[in-house]
Amino acid sequence: QVQLVESGGGLVQTGGSLRLSCSASGRTFSSAAVSWFRQAPGNEREFLAAISWSGGRTVYADSAKGRFTISRDNAKNSVYLQMNSAKPEDTAAYYCAAGRAMRDTTLRGDYDYWGRGTQVTVSS
Repeated sequence: QVQLVESGGGLVQTGGSLRLSCSASGRTFSSAAVSWFRQAPGNEREFLAAISWSGGRTVYADSAKGRFTISRDNAKNSVYLQMNSAKPEDTAAYYCAAGRAMRDTTLRGDYDYWGRGTQVTVSS
């Protein structure tokens, strides 16, 4: 079993930066691919980025390219999402999910484990 906990969210001003963390328990996390998503009220879940188990491969949604960076530290059982040049439209709950395959889908069933999310609010 793997449990995921997101942290690092909060209030940030437009143009600011945040680093979100997805911390995991369980030895299988280092062999799992991890994806980040966000969901704003009234909106569908949006895929942002994914990283392979080794960190050697990453994929980004077009909306995330240039401002978001995904990385991982398997020694710390953690995956990170760096957000730069924050915009008010980045306001959302941010989630991480893990699975055996690296995916860019948004279906809950495509991943084995989900965190409960961390809220990011960007003030204008």
